[in-house]
Amino acid sequence: MKSYISYKLVPTHTQVPVHRRYKHFDWLYARLAEKFPVISVPHLPEKQATGRFEEDFISKRRKGLIWWMNHMASHPVLAQCDVFQHFLTCPSSTDEKAWKQGKRKAEKDEMVGANFFLTLSTPPAAALDLQEVESKIDGFKSFTKKMDDSALQLNHTANEFARKQVTGFKKEYQKVGQSFRGLSQAFELDQQAFSVGLNQAIAFTGDAYDAIGELFAEQPRQDLDPVMDLLALYQGHLANFPDIIHVQKGALTKVKESRRHVEEGKMEVQKADGIQDRCNTISFATLAEIHHFHQIRVRDFKSQMQHFLQQQIIFFQKVTQKLEEALHKYDSV
Repeated sequence: MKSYISYKLVPTHTQVPVHRRYKHFDWLYARLAEKFPVISVPHLPEKQATGRFEEDFISKRRKGLIWWMNHMASHPVLAQCDVFQHFLTCPSSTDEKAWKQGKRKAEKDEMVGANFFLTLSTPPAAALDLQEVESKIDGFKSFTKKMDDSALQLNHTANEFARKQVTGFKKEYQKVGQSFRGLSQAFELDQQAFSVGLNQAIAFTGDAYDAIGELFAEQPRQDLDPVMDLLALYQGHLANFPDIIHVQKGALTKVKESRRHVEEGKMEVQKADGIQDRCNTISFATLAEIHHFHQIRVRDFKSQMQHFLQQQIIFFQKVTQKLEEALHKYDSV
């Protein structure tokens, strides 16, 4: 018997829940990536063929899809496009016919790829300075390269640190705890009454270190894992930008060539102006996408760093509490 996981989505503008499987997300991603050549559609969290119903994987993919949907819903173009709204609102589980109709309509959409630019309008008499555009694009290209390198490094560091907490730190703290309990057991050989309190306090200290080891093992789920989830999403964004920049650079190159052809008498001014207008449209769209990317980047990393530090504070407060409880056991010795 076949089994699969479905995800419940509740759009804020309809409050009507719909259910989607991973294959529906995959279909939506393909449609959006095909339709919008200069919009970064973040990659979906990976689909795992084997062991896909393991609890950790299910939880991780669910969190990744939440991030993905938040990015889709906060994009001024993607959130409003027909295919996304169909995905978000069509009750496929109760109206299979409506779902298939919307699916076919999206797959027959002719305004995809280069044709997407025909749907855009730019402000009248708003020709961009091509040198300024090229400078901004080059600056963003350098930014994405640096961000990609640093995100990769942070992801590696966080992953290694999380691994140490789950295995190494837990093991070392519990080894210390065991050693304290060993000392307590040795002291118990002295049967004098005034030794009892000390023995119990040292044993409690050992238990406290055991508990701290467990806290370390559980902590990455609260702080480092969410950071790595965000980095994974943005690494998907960053992987998209070389192609987006390539489209923009291609348009700029055509404008430069058309100007040279006009000077050489090989092209009419009117035709060159048309190329310039199309380049303007592509430039406006690309710069708008870059601006949006920076806005959501600041929003997301601010929120995630606040969450990370809040969780770190809570964690160390728990550690401090365990140590203070152990310390107070010696007050009555």
